[in-house]
Amino acid sequence: MSFIKLPLEISFNPLVAMQNDLSLQARAIRIINIFRFILSLVFISFYFYVEKSNWLDSENAPLFFSLSLAYGLFSFTLLAISPFKSKALTYFHPLQIVIDIIFVILMMYAAGGIQSGLGLLLIITIVTASLVSNGRLSLFYAAVATIGLLLEQSYQITKWGLSASSYSQPVMLSLGCFATAWLAYILAKRMLQSEALASARGVDLENLEQVNALITQEMQDGVMVVDHNANIRHHNTQANTLLSLTKNSHQPLRLDESMPEIARAFSDWVNDENAMKNSIISVNNRELKLRFEPINHYNRQLGAVIFIQDWSQIQSAAQQTKLAALGRLTANIAHEIRNPLSAISHANQLLQEEENISVPNMRMLQIIADNIGRIDQIIKDVLELNRRDRTHQEKIALNPFLTDFYHQFCAVEKVPTSNFKLTLFTQEQTITFDQRHLTQILWNVCKNGWEHSRKQEHSLNLRCVEVGNAGLNLEISDDGDGVAEQNRSKLFEPFYTTKATGNGLGLYISRELAEANGAFLRHHAQEQGSAFILQLTSDHS
Repeated sequence: MSFIKLPLEISFNPLVAMQNDLSLQARAIRIINIFRFILSLVFISFYFYVEKSNWLDSENAPLFFSLSLAYGLFSFTLLAISPFKSKALTYFHPLQIVIDIIFVILMMYAAGGIQSGLGLLLIITIVTASLVSNGRLSLFYAAVATIGLLLEQSYQITKWGLSASSYSQPVMLSLGCFATAWLAYILAKRMLQSEALASARGVDLENLEQVNALITQEMQDGVMVVDHNANIRHHNTQANTLLSLTKNSHQPLRLDESMPEIARAFSDWVNDENAMKNSIISVNNRELKLRFEPINHYNRQLGAVIFIQDWSQIQSAAQQTKLAALGRLTANIAHEIRNPLSAISHANQLLQEEENISVPNMRMLQIIADNIGRIDQIIKDVLELNRRDRTHQEKIALNPFLTDFYHQFCAVEKVPTSNFKLTLFTQEQTITFDQRHLTQILWNVCKNGWEHSRKQEHSLNLRCVEVGNAGLNLEISDDGDGVAEQNRSKLFEPFYTTKATGNGLGLYISRELAEANGAFLRHHAQEQGSAFILQLTSDHS
């Protein structure tokens, strides 16, 4: 879908409106010219067919024919030049209508006067001319027609000695012209008002459409409109990001072809009126929450608007909020625990130094010491978690750093160097990272891998891989049993562990520290064992 720019204000340009009005009038005048030309042909044909029946006076027949030819020439000329000078003809349109009225009155005279019935053409001429001119000159046209009718009838009375009562028909026709002109004026005025209202409503609707499009595009949730045939009629940018939709310009996207998981949920919702509006599905390794709103609340079959939320992101945000509050609480508790814990540890050491302690008592004192150390380690992890955003980043040359870490880890954790294989970068790489955080991340992951490995030659591997121009991966893998599929989604959850002596904070803290330094730690499943990849970015300085 293309992005629509919203105008800050709507301005009315009178020149543009006038040009549009002139264009409409030019087209209407062209139609009148065509009608005028056809009418002149009808007059000429009428002369040839009616002359034989002596309907026309032998004296006025040549005049009728001459007027018909002159009217035809006049109509053809206007019809021929209208495409070239349409704007000029618009301004001279009143003169054309006056000429039309004069021609109709003269031809009425040539056809025998008011009794010929040709005077009714004046009403048609006045109505069409009034509508084209938006009713501005309708009464003027009626007045010209009335003057012409009365002059023609006065000439007939003078010529033939008719009585004054013969004025009744011209007067009635004149009144009809005025009545028609007035009605045309009112109709044209209402048409202008309706057109202005429709234009204003059109601008409002266009603005509303642009606002709706802008709001839809800027929404954090995906929006998708599906019709009764399960065709995707509209979707915003976020829906395209979440679903990776491919646009086909020739035909609309089919929901069952593009997203079969959503199509099944949509079908269940349509066919079951008691179904919940919300459902959670997995698409592209993402948990998405769908909310269906019917286009027509009385009939779900007509389609729906589907709102799509990244449920995993929502859960992550909620979890981060809870953990932030929990972190502040546990940090305060940890400080309070350390004081009595130190006293217990000191007392336990004094008891262990006494002479003649039995073996069972010594065993109990050792258990106390081990659990004191375990509690102290948990406190350290919690305090470290609370300080995750306090980074002191610096330039780190990776090959020397990893070499020092390798030897230190093997010495402290008592890991034979033959069982831990280190593969460095082929050329020196430098990153910007908190050195203490990087050490803790690698230590936690390597210790976790060593504890789950078979503890044989090359059971634990730390491999450096260059990815693209600036990507650097540190891959830590082991040859253990791996992580069960049902447990993979919980790997980085705090306090989740499968070890009896673990606290479940190691991997969680490692990922948090990585993200605090702009890196990313993820798990990679393998046929044998498991692997964790720390994604870094190289410095190009």
